[in-house]
Amino acid sequence: MYKLEVKNSSKVFRKNGKEFYALKDTNLQVTEGKFISIIGPSGCGKSTLFNIIAGLIKPSIGEVLLDGKNIIGSSGNVGYMLQKDLLLPWRNIVNNVILGLEIKGVSKAEATKRALPLLEKYGLGGFENHYPDELSGGMRQRAALLRTLLYEQDIILLDEPFGALDAQTRLLMQEWLLDIWGDFKKTILFITHDIDEAIFLSDEIYILTPRPGTVKEKVEITLPRPRNEQTLLNADFIKVKEHILHALKTTDQEG
Repeated sequence: MYKLEVKNSSKVFRKNGKEFYALKDTNLQVTEGKFISIIGPSGCGKSTLFNIIAGLIKPSIGEVLLDGKNIIGSSGNVGYMLQKDLLLPWRNIVNNVILGLEIKGVSKAEATKRALPLLEKYGLGGFENHYPDELSGGMRQRAALLRTLLYEQDIILLDEPFGALDAQTRLLMQEWLLDIWGDFKKTILFITHDIDEAIFLSDEIYILTPRPGTVKEKVEITLPRPRNEQTLLNADFIKVKEHILHALKTTDQEG
């Protein structure tokens, strides 16, 4: 049984009396513990897909199964982090990180007890009492990701979390994310427009077509782990990148 399965899902939106498909006949099969990236042209329905999985919107047709159970329209089953960190400016970093636990009913004292060792281990030690506007973009994203992980769901959705970062910080955050993924053993679905990022992070990459978005191809990434900056220069890495670039180019032409 797959950990997560999206089956024959389509989403139709209506605007000004007209209908258009954001997603059409989309299928994903996600094995537990895998790192899955989803790439495709802007407007192909990647965020719509995440919103369906998160239960924020319902597909027009289709199913979303978590451990075999249909979760359509049911929220709170996955952790979900957007590109913007959405840290609350009036709460310091530790109080931002524990927000999800507090929403779940965990006492502030217990939540803080759980969070502080993670802040120390994952590069935010000494910053727990700082406020978001006192931190760099990379550190804010670390706090936001730790908040998402502490929500304690098996599946984490990450919608371009590093898209606004500079190239050097982005690579550091990618390596940091792989470390934390290895420690927490979560199943991660990751949206990105960056092909290098998708290959570097992933076990599998789903390529979506232009709107209406559907899966054109699933690419298996067999590069050995652990990965580092040398991985980006690996001949197999470059070969996979060429394949994905070609797939995206032909997808655009078909669209």
